[in-house]
This record gives sequence, structure tokens and C-alpha cells, in this order.
Amino acid sequence: MDRLKQLESFVAIATRGSLTAAAKAEGVAPAIMGRRLDALEERLGVKLLLRTTRRITLTHEGSAFLEDCQRMLVELANAEASVSAGGIKASGHLRVTAPAGFGRRHVAPLVPRFHQLHPEVTISLNLSDRVIDVAGENYDCAVRVGDLPDSSLVSVRLADNRRRCVATPEFIRRHGAPRHPGELSRFACLSLSSDASQTRGWAFRVPSVDGESEVIHLKPTGPLDCSDGQVLHDWCLAGHGIAWRSTWEVEAEIDAGLLVPLLDDFAAPPNGIYAVFPQRKHLPLRVRLWLDFLKAQYARPEFWGGTIAAPATSTTSTEKAR
Repeated sequence: MDRLKQLESFVAIATRGSLTAAAKAEGVAPAIMGRRLDALEERLGVKLLLRTTRRITLTHEGSAFLEDCQRMLVELANAEASVSAGGIKASGHLRVTAPAGFGRRHVAPLVPRFHQLHPEVTISLNLSDRVIDVAGENYDCAVRVGDLPDSSLVSVRLADNRRRCVATPEFIRRHGAPRHPGELSRFACLSLSSDASQTRGWAFRVPSVDGESEVIHLKPTGPLDCSDGQVLHDWCLAGHGIAWRSTWEVEAEIDAGLLVPLLDDFAAPPNGIYAVFPQRKHLPLRVRLWLDFLKAQYARPEFWGGTIAAPATSTTSTEKAR
């Protein structure tokens, strides 16, 4: 039995949640999928899936193996596409989604450029702060900022996302500036409301009891909060409080002297800016070219004004825990 087919079947069963659904997608009988899975587990000498009449769950070994298999299958598909594409032009319709604020600044301007390079590709861009069901709503790719939730999607890290506390010079003149994250409770802080992101709070790296350092999460409060990041940005510029924002949102204002960075000595390690897409046996050429285009653009320091994000290591993996 073909080893690659065993791996493909295992991924299909694990991500679809049942032998029947995986078999239906491939157009074979469930018994065939079951035999492939049995052969794979026998060859590896481990149990990958626990099967009952009601559900299929991954074992610890199966969960780790699934991530490796997904990455390998994507890389194989990309390698085959690189060889077989040759002079074939990308075509078809590309559906992309991104967070509203980041998308307006750092995705939307790239869409016309990509279309100029690949004129036979039509593109729809959706900007929304709602977490889109990429596979369920038939999107080819989503750009996401920050920690990624568990899912069967595959992710590619495009760049680092650094965050800074900022306030206006006038706010600092009137109220002073915190010297430690623990002092934020004494200041008016502008936070995203509970129905938005940042549910874990603002992250800082502080010395730990063993002399090393640890990342802590605080939830500063103030008289104003909002679910829209752009509104918080505007309030901060108006001097209403301290905000914790991504560097790409505030770098221009910092350079212009309109905002002052605070607590940089306690800045937490960056999280990521990612492209995520559904697991597919063969990634369409237009999607692969779009991913390569994003990585190339975001790797240029001048794209971010020279300071926002160092080029990230280009790795592909299953999305990790929230």
C-alpha cells in the first residue's frame, strides 16, 4: 500500500473527524480509509486515532504526527507545483480576508500590485475583525495578527508583530508616565472591550523570582474602552489615555513626536503576523504565488518604515493554541 496515500488518508480522517466524511471526499468506501489507517498504525507501531461508533479523537502521538504530516504534504504540493507550473500563468479567483485595521494599511495596497503581476487572477478582499471561518466560508487565505487558535488550518509566519505602550506628550505632562507595568493601574488606559481581541490582556516581560524573566498579562482599565482598535488609536492621539498598540499602528506618530513610547524596557516578545489557509492536497498556483508575494513584501524593512518587524522565519505549521 502506498505510504503517501496512507498519510493523506490519516490527515483527511483526522481533519474531517470521521472515516465516512474522509471517504466521501475522496470518493472511496469507508472500509478502504480504515484499512489505510490500520496499515499506517501497524507500520509505525503506535495508535494515532481512537475510534468509537460516535467519534474519532487524536492520541497524543497522533496529534504531533498530524502536524508533521500536514506540513510535509503542503511542502510536497508546493514542490510539485514549482516544477509543473513552468510557463503556466496563474488564473482564477482569489478570496482573501484580513483584520480591518491591518488590512487597510498592509494588505489592501498590495492587492493591485499582485493583480498587475498576475492579471488573469481576480481578487476579492474582505476586511473584518470577525474571525472568519476560512474553510467554511470558502476563503483561499486569511491574514491574521497575534496568537492563533487551534484548527486544521495551515499557517505561514510572515513577520513579527511587536506591541508598545504609547501616550501623547501632553498626557504625560499632565499625568506622568508609568515606570513599571504594575503602575498602569494608576493611569487611564484605553483597552479593547471584552468582545474584541486581547482577551489575555497586555503582555510584558518582567524579572522573575529566579532572576530570569517571565511574560505577564495585565488588564489595565480606564474610563473608556472600545471594540474598535482605530477608535482607541484616535482616543490615544487625542490625549485620553495610554494605549497598547502594534508598532505598525503607531510608528508614524512616534516618529512625528505625536506619541511617546512607554515601558519599552518591559516589552514582551513579539507574536506573529500569519497567512493561514485550508489544508489541501494541491495548493492552487494563485494561492501559492500570493503567499510568496506577501512573504517577499513583508520581508522588506522599508515596507514597514524600517522598524516595525524583522523578517520572520518562514515556517509552515498547523495553527497553535489560542
